[in-house]
Amino acid sequence: MQPSLRKRRQIPQTTRSERPLVYEKLSDAILVKRAKDGDKRALEALCERHAAKVERLAGHMLSDPEDARDAAQEALAKLCVRIGQFRGESQFSTWLHRLVVNTCRDVAARQRVRRCEPLHEDERVAEDADPAREAGLAELRSELNAGLAGISPDQAKVVVLKDALDFSFAEIAEAVDMPVGTAKCYAHRARAGLRTRLKRDVA
Repeated sequence: MQPSLRKRRQIPQTTRSERPLVYEKLSDAILVKRAKDGDKRALEALCERHAAKVERLAGHMLSDPEDARDAAQEALAKLCVRIGQFRGESQFSTWLHRLVVNTCRDVAARQRVRRCEPLHEDERVAEDADPAREAGLAELRSELNAGLAGISPDQAKVVVLKDALDFSFAEIAEAVDMPVGTAKCYAHRARAGLRTRLKRDVA
């Protein structure tokens, strides 16, 4: 008599249900990879995460609030279109920083205003303003603008970012794509040039 063969009972394997992906908790690197692969939600998460920084940088770069808003929106639109061009050779935040700076430059050029120019003439005059004081401030702004126009564009750009917008040299280096040492050198030369020009005008 042959021994009976017992059939082994197959125990069904239970798989854990996958947890929904929380995009807000993913790193920039993962979001960028997913966005480049066509994940629209990842691209939206990137835009939402960096929107405030983009708006803040545009506000620093452009003196006109409306121009700054336009530049921020345009930069985020470019981010959506050009995300495939990001090759990962630098941090995503650095790449985006440069994209915003270049967009601000384009907006400023279209509006025919000086890029990064915080010393614009304020045409709004308070009712109780002192005419003599306002005239003095207007003359000072004019002299400073003339001084900036008299130095190289790169030096003017650096000294405005440093002294008017309070950027660190590391932030300036990222914004204008130059070494930190070069930014420091440009700032020193710009200040010296402005001092010389202002002294000559006073004399």
